[in-house]
Amino acid sequence: MKGDLFSSEHMVQPAAAPGMTIENAKCIKYAVNGEMHARQGAMVAYRGNLQFERKGQGVGGMLKRAVTGEGLPLMAVRGQGEAWFAHEAQNCFIVDVDPGDEFTVNGRNVLCFDASLSYRIATVKGAGITGGGLFNSVFTGQGRLGLICDGNPLVIPVSPQYPVYVDTDAVVGWTAGLQTSLHRSQSLGSMLRGGSGEAVQLMLQGQGHVVVRPSEATPQKPQQH
Repeated sequence: MKGDLFSSEHMVQPAAAPGMTIENAKCIKYAVNGEMHARQGAMVAYRGNLQFERKGQGVGGMLKRAVTGEGLPLMAVRGQGEAWFAHEAQNCFIVDVDPGDEFTVNGRNVLCFDASLSYRIATVKGAGITGGGLFNSVFTGQGRLGLICDGNPLVIPVSPQYPVYVDTDAVVGWTAGLQTSLHRSQSLGSMLRGGSGEAVQLMLQGQGHVVVRPSEATPQKPQQH
């Protein structure tokens, strides 16, 4: 077969080493040699001797919004082979987490991650139920974390002199060392909502970086199992 479809731009190559790499802007390839974790339903292709196991509620509830009850079901992938992961053609990015690092991320932006990473569920301090029940996952340890984002993310430095205010529906995650609290702006609320209600942003203070998607979150589609 010939044509642009079969050019080197689209043709996958064997993995050079175990672990995750960016296959293209919309897809992550993971060369599995043991175990890794991924979002359920995100595997689009695989080859080799791999087994897929749906994780129980203990892991599947890594992110829940207290009000809506939304969660992120996960699966474990074990064996030896290659798997490709994507979600609704969103852009893919990789974060390297080193010992001592801590990365807080919204569960809707998690695509896959190394089994060597540890995570815990944490309530966003200062948000709670009044902020829409903001629950995030905090990743620590050493390994790689594959993220998805609707569009190209904005990575904004935060310093003690310049706190950053972000829309609670647009924030993807942030690094360690940042404190969070809710900030209400009546004037901004008047501009955005025709004078009804207050606009609420998440304020981040300290030293680090915050990652924001270039749009507010769209309604979640029902999970397919």
